[in-house]
Amino acid sequence: MGKDVIIACDFASAKDTFAFLDKFTGRKPFVKIGMELFYAEGPSIVRELKARGHKIFLDLKLHDIPNTVKKSMAVLSHLDVDMTNLHAGGTVAMMEAALEGLTRPDGTRPLLIAVTQLTSTSEERMKEDLLINEPIDKVVMHYAENAKKAGLDGVVCSPLEAGKVHDVCGKGFLTVTPGVRFAGGDVGDQSRITTPEGAKAIGSDYIVVGRPITAAADPVAAYERCVAEFVD
Repeated sequence: MGKDVIIACDFASAKDTFAFLDKFTGRKPFVKIGMELFYAEGPSIVRELKARGHKIFLDLKLHDIPNTVKKSMAVLSHLDVDMTNLHAGGTVAMMEAALEGLTRPDGTRPLLIAVTQLTSTSEERMKEDLLINEPIDKVVMHYAENAKKAGLDGVVCSPLEAGKVHDVCGKGFLTVTPGVRFAGGDVGDQSRITTPEGAKAIGSDYIVVGRPITAAADPVAAYERCVAEFVD
């Protein structure tokens, strides 16, 4: 899988999601199904979007004891998603268990990536709220190294950190980066962000873009702009 733009379909219902995706009469975008939509609609939304020809990043960010995560990933392995994730903060043992659960009897599985620190988390909040006193850059790299040690395919990180993740973990270790906004656009609740062009230059493998596309007056044009700036 090469570089791609993933649209965050953070809608409250299947109806809203289909109304949005029906606008895309050309290429079928890679889409992210997050907690809001999955909890509202369940596995059926995954099956319907796959039937419509979309690649899917199932963004549920599992984080629990290893055995629970292993069993949960085994259930998710039956869905034909292309990528899913968990929190790296759940420890190496949890990530190893997740990988074991996600791998099907024939050895196939979706890509599995780990969230390092959310792009809404600033270093100040990490220190004050989470009592993590190391610099955020050091924490992200340590979590990325743990994910690689556990056998995962990559991490979710800020686009500002993608290049260093590749330096630490290798070019083949995937970086999936939310926190992407068009130049001059609203930053929303994100604190560690860049543009599609900036993410490309830094070395992101995938960018996840939500409101700059989903809330745009012309979502298809906004998506094509992202593709042109990041992929082409």
